[in-house]
Amino acid sequence: MAEKLTSRATDYSKWYNELVVMADLAQHSEVKGCMIIKPYGYAIWEKMKDVLDAKFKETGHQNAYFPLFIPKSYLSKEAAHIEGFAKECAVVTHYRLKTENGQVVVDPDAKLEEELIVRPTSETIIWNTYKGWIQSYRDLPILINQWANVVRWEMRTRLFLRTAEFLWQEGHTAHATAQEAIEETEKMLHVYADFSENFMAIPVIQGRKTESERFAGAVDTLCIEALMQDGKALQAGTSHFLGQNFAKAFDVKFASKEGVNDYVWATSWGVSTRLMGALIMTHSDDKGLRLPPKLAPIHVVIVPIYKGEEQLAEIHEKMKPLMAELKGMGITVKFDGDDTKRSGWKFAEYELKGVPVRIAVGPKDMEAGTLEAARRDTGEKMSIPMEGAAAYIQNLLNQIQQNLFDEAFKHRAEHTTKVDTYEEFKSLLDSKGGFFLAHWDGTSETEEKIKTETKATIRCIPLDNEIEEGQCMVTGKPSKQRVVFARAY
Repeated sequence: MAEKLTSRATDYSKWYNELVVMADLAQHSEVKGCMIIKPYGYAIWEKMKDVLDAKFKETGHQNAYFPLFIPKSYLSKEAAHIEGFAKECAVVTHYRLKTENGQVVVDPDAKLEEELIVRPTSETIIWNTYKGWIQSYRDLPILINQWANVVRWEMRTRLFLRTAEFLWQEGHTAHATAQEAIEETEKMLHVYADFSENFMAIPVIQGRKTESERFAGAVDTLCIEALMQDGKALQAGTSHFLGQNFAKAFDVKFASKEGVNDYVWATSWGVSTRLMGALIMTHSDDKGLRLPPKLAPIHVVIVPIYKGEEQLAEIHEKMKPLMAELKGMGITVKFDGDDTKRSGWKFAEYELKGVPVRIAVGPKDMEAGTLEAARRDTGEKMSIPMEGAAAYIQNLLNQIQQNLFDEAFKHRAEHTTKVDTYEEFKSLLDSKGGFFLAHWDGTSETEEKIKTETKATIRCIPLDNEIEEGQCMVTGKPSKQRVVFARAY
């Protein structure tokens, strides 16, 4: 139960690991590096998926599905791409098993002519497919999204944040001009930022990755960066302008309106179940999850306080009109009449699971025509009249959603620091953490030096950054704007 949860101040990493398991979100699998997402955790992911899917469709995208297996030769066609993923690929070499002396073994005679890669991402197989779909400008743009699982072989794992297999969506679009593709890349970044801030209640910085941090095979990578409670950054989504790199690798050309053959322009973009980790680490406290109402599987739980089955039935009957009214407002409500658990246990359980609003009601409340409501975000309790309770609860949920964002925004503001010297940067990085706005000379050598010496990276070059003449905090060379540094997950 929640009282056994390690505090964030004692051990933030342990707190996170315990909370994911104790709140029934996920568990480690017997398959090393993989996780099992449990129903409550998957319900949150489904809410995320539904919102994002609607946003993708509103912007003209359609869902499709491509194979899990990718011929090895496809990956070899785009040099930078394979170099970026080579060390993370799982490879299928045989297609059959057999029994030998009572043991199951790989049949050595069933070796594949060409090895298959379990997809780490789908650019290669999708662009091989697009070659057959695209002949002229009339076939463009292609705006496809795929909800899928991917494998990036990872043994040092943490539930939701880094696993060998994870769930995600990956958009893959094809365009007639560079400008259209760039606009698509920017548009989808804004979709992610809107989702993060208005649904997850997580403020983000929209920015551009440095050359060394770009997606493998991309011309430009845009990202949203969020700050966790422990002062570390988390990349919450990326959108890539791929230029004509994959079109050239797979010879995907189109005839323009003028009748000229040219290579197609591409983008890809994605978010994953890593968002679950961001949600947990941004908002939760030492008592458990704190879920923003827009993504909570259960918005309201009603806990009856009663003696005997007769009182329980009476309370349940009395609550049915409120429950129906809440349901009509799109608010999910659970009446917990489980007589095997005490009300105190239930209070702690729903607190641990982050249910935004808890209602307690007993015979005395019914006589008085009131309910006791408790907010999960602040812990505040209040007595509310039964009459008009649904509208009150609806307003309360809106307040909780906004308050969680405001708290996260305040935390980020308090942990965003301008620094001008390398010594100041190193000192505050250890003592305070968070985002650091500092001048950088634009070289990969300086970027690598900072990463090696401090384990901090350039999270992004903010898109809304103002031009500000300055000097690189390490080399003293001229710089025209500050970039965002942080240690990250």
